[in-house]
Amino acid sequence: MAGATEAKRRRVVVAGGGAAGFFAAIACAEADPLADVTIHEATSHPLAKVRISGGGRCNVTHACFDADLLARSFPRGSRELIGPFHRFGPAETVAWFGDRGVALKTERDGRIFPVTDDSATVVDCLMRAAEKAGARLLAGSGVRAVSAAPGGPDPGFTVALSGGDPVRADRVLIATGGGRVSAGLSIAQSLGHSVNPPVPSLFTFHVDDARLKGLEGVATPGAAASVRGTRLRECGPVLVTHWGLSGPAILRLSAWGARELHAADYRFTLAVNWAEPRTTDQAGAELGAHRMAHPRMQVSTANPLGIPSRLWERLVDAAGIAAGTTWANVSRGALRSLALQATASEFAVTGKSLNKEEFVTCGGVRLGEVDMATMESRVRPGLFFAGEVLDIDGITGGFNFQAAWTTGWQAGRAMALR
Repeated sequence: MAGATEAKRRRVVVAGGGAAGFFAAIACAEADPLADVTIHEATSHPLAKVRISGGGRCNVTHACFDADLLARSFPRGSRELIGPFHRFGPAETVAWFGDRGVALKTERDGRIFPVTDDSATVVDCLMRAAEKAGARLLAGSGVRAVSAAPGGPDPGFTVALSGGDPVRADRVLIATGGGRVSAGLSIAQSLGHSVNPPVPSLFTFHVDDARLKGLEGVATPGAAASVRGTRLRECGPVLVTHWGLSGPAILRLSAWGARELHAADYRFTLAVNWAEPRTTDQAGAELGAHRMAHPRMQVSTANPLGIPSRLWERLVDAAGIAAGTTWANVSRGALRSLALQATASEFAVTGKSLNKEEFVTCGGVRLGEVDMATMESRVRPGLFFAGEVLDIDGITGGFNFQAAWTTGWQAGRAMALR
């Protein structure tokens, strides 16, 4: 009888030991305790991205509990994710981790982290949940290829591994991420799927400009960044770095403009309004009023627009106003120039740097070929997808992890109950 029971066990192979892969494996094993579920991770470091995300704190999700609003934070996949988010969204994520002993907290900007501020809390939870559910992790054993076994309408698959002999599987989940070297994309194509070529998303901009030299770490809480010649524009904090510009507004801009900026070879003109929401005319009017009210004060030290003082000094200099100049001695032309520097500074972007903490790609398996209610392939029955291997990506702030939890949970449940 034991042999017969073993023969009837559903064999599920999960390719990829990241957030989506683990979540799917746990969901499958919990829904079908008799299933033989294995997670195959090519490296010796499962959940590596979970460990480093959010500066090592792990931005688990975002406190947006309306599925329609939540989906708007995804440059790719926004329409297709509305239904999945209704079934398993941030509220379900918070409850899932809470039920397993991980308390979460919401920060002022809506990002949700473990109260420990330590990503190890999330990693340990996922590892324990997988072990408790009976899902086995095989590190250093990546999935190299998947082929459909011959015979029958749902014959299963033969899975070739980087470490060990091929195995047979009734269900295969591809959750290998969306990078160019992702084995999952080539596997999907070999099984008949179409793939939108992956390009980077969520990256910072390389800028070599005298106005920014030595200002590393200076941040403007309320700014707006736009790409000249496009409709791309985002508001939020902008941060000066050793390489140029970063911060939430820049990262969001890179996400929405991933393909356009890639096509431009990451060389374009960036405009920054350091005094958002003021227009140039509004800023000019405020500067004029300040000149009338404080004629004896020095321009470089009296800043009415709330721009960080060190940055303000650079903008004053760039406007052609000499150090020590008082407001009474600023001409109308110089005032206009300063208003432009404050609201429409232009910078030549010459490249990008990937945000390693939250590396995300635009592109992947086309969503029209996937049943978004189950994450099962419409091309090959028994094949499932979850996470960034799909043509889904969100802006920074916990949205990409939520997509991983959502698609992983749906795929895992469907593999168990189908």
